[in-house]
Amino acid sequence: MKTITVHHPHSFKPGDFPPLAIALGYFDGIHLGHQKVIKTARGIAEKNGWKSAVMTFEPHPSVVLGKKKDGIELITPLEDKIKLIEKLGVDYLFVVRFTSRFASLLPQQFVDQYLATLGVKHVVAGFDYTYGKFGKGNMENLPEYANGRFGITVIEKLALENTGEKVSSTLIRSKIREGKVGEVKPLLGRDYEIKGIVVHGEKRGRQLGFPTANLQLTAPYMLPPNGVYIVQMKVADTWHNGLCSVGYNPTFKNPEEYEKTTEVYLLDFSDTIYGEEAVVKWLARIREEKKFARVEDLIEEMKRDETAARRYFEKQGTAT
Repeated sequence: MKTITVHHPHSFKPGDFPPLAIALGYFDGIHLGHQKVIKTARGIAEKNGWKSAVMTFEPHPSVVLGKKKDGIELITPLEDKIKLIEKLGVDYLFVVRFTSRFASLLPQQFVDQYLATLGVKHVVAGFDYTYGKFGKGNMENLPEYANGRFGITVIEKLALENTGEKVSSTLIRSKIREGKVGEVKPLLGRDYEIKGIVVHGEKRGRQLGFPTANLQLTAPYMLPPNGVYIVQMKVADTWHNGLCSVGYNPTFKNPEEYEKTTEVYLLDFSDTIYGEEAVVKWLARIREEKKFARVEDLIEEMKRDETAARRYFEKQGTAT
């Protein structure tokens, strides 16, 4: 897959790219709905002897448009998004830098400059996709702006069979925000993952008999709420079973000292892994974060957490 970063205004001309069937969207999560859009574009390209393409945007439009002044937590930061799209067999990925100038394009200008000029022969997008200034362009009026220059396929809502809920980044975010990490897989088609670097912490876990790997996130991933979770962590291409604590260690710290940490305790693991890149796969939530009056009470609770994790992995057939 060829990844092309596009800055507005771009200098591409007709003929710079082969005929394209292109999927449009921000695609945070690359969930099952996104995958359907992208696979449809790829299928149309293959049927017609064209190349397949995806157009996404960076950063998230809400950051530029002032709706998220503090930035936005992501399900799939750009690096992860690129890798997931490549796995879907796409030929071209256009990453358009979403700036104020780009956001000011009228719908007709977007279609002329970012679709027709790139040699697009067919556009695929979800039914709720919008484009152009104030999002006034949509899939209903796209044929008017296209004026016969390319075909259009609209992907209707994809819903969960058991609940009827629309598969969406918004729903996935709400699940993660509520700590329901085990309910994300049916939406993504995979477990939710984050990446980080193992860094030195206060080593308090080691003193308690539960040595943890402190994770410094490599991107603004969305984290579940404070608590203890059953996870797997990949280090040096090997997955290990474990527990992850997200929170402020209230048993040992005063509120003014609070600094949120993500710490992973790996079962039956003793290697030194400082500086290693790690991937954490979120599987299930055990409990919320608690403040204990005695350290001994914390240790007993951690032992119960470990027992719960081991039972989980035994049931899944992935016990270490």
